[in-house]
Amino acid sequence: MDNCTHQHHLQPVGKVTGRLLMALAVIVVFMVIEVIGGLISGSLALLADATHMLTDALALGLAASAQFFAARPADNRLHFGYRRAQVLAAFVNGVLLAILLVWIVFEAVHRFLTPVEVNASLMLWVAVAGFVANAIAFFILHRRDEQNLNMRGALLHVVSDLLGSVAAIIAALVIAATGWLAIDPILSIGVAFLIGVSALRLVRETGYILLEGAPADIDIAELETELLAAAQQIKSIHNIQISQITPEQPRLTMHVSVADARDAAGALTEAKAYLEKRYGIHHSTIQVEIGEECPDAGAAHGENHAQTHNHETAHRGVSLKTQGGAAAFAAD
Repeated sequence: MDNCTHQHHLQPVGKVTGRLLMALAVIVVFMVIEVIGGLISGSLALLADATHMLTDALALGLAASAQFFAARPADNRLHFGYRRAQVLAAFVNGVLLAILLVWIVFEAVHRFLTPVEVNASLMLWVAVAGFVANAIAFFILHRRDEQNLNMRGALLHVVSDLLGSVAAIIAALVIAATGWLAIDPILSIGVAFLIGVSALRLVRETGYILLEGAPADIDIAELETELLAAAQQIKSIHNIQISQITPEQPRLTMHVSVADARDAAGALTEAKAYLEKRYGIHHSTIQVEIGEECPDAGAAHGENHAQTHNHETAHRGVSLKTQGGAAAFAAD
């Protein structure tokens, strides 16, 4: 008996969750050290870095929780499973990071106008310790060509801490050498600006996915042209709609027309195989319409569409229905 269950080619999330938990442990330990050091030394850069680490701990915890929920299978209420929890967590992390950066800028301006004496020696050693912690967390989380938005959101928090530690080290050295206290808030504002650009990009990208935006790397006109060349049975294509469950899981629906009903099964098989091989689209719903005219135009004028009977072809569910004198196959 053939297995007709749809496989969405989900990537395992256990290793990702493990990396997040390891990074979380490192961040929590050094967060405590930086909070104590920042309070004793009176350094804003150090306190800002410690605050970054606190938000990192929350962000990594949120990201790990999202990965846990993402591993749960689909059910009757969430038909695509819980994978989009990753995108939602990344969106929340981006927003939290943006709020944090606004606070850092506000405090930096206040500290610039009202300088506070800083223990440069203690500030330096604690900042170095924070840099080591953030570097360890970065190498745990970083992977080249990472597509998981949840991981990218968590990594962005760690990168912000890494830059914050660098700023604190530079500020400590400058203060120790020259006594110029203004360098502390100035560098804090610089780091906030750099991270703010990335945070804005993350919020925009995750918001785009939550709004069912199409993948930026798929050109619909090019897809249509290539598919017509790959599947000779298909005469025309229309109503192409592409969205993303996650960046790794695009999904597509479209209508295609064939001249003869006998070509429907072959058109479905070739179209789905090409979408999987060329674009990595493993979840697609394709309605195959018989005839050159677009049956949707008739539907817009209130024509009746009666379903007549069902077929199963190429191990996929296929339904035949008549639309204004033309038959149409739909396959998922």
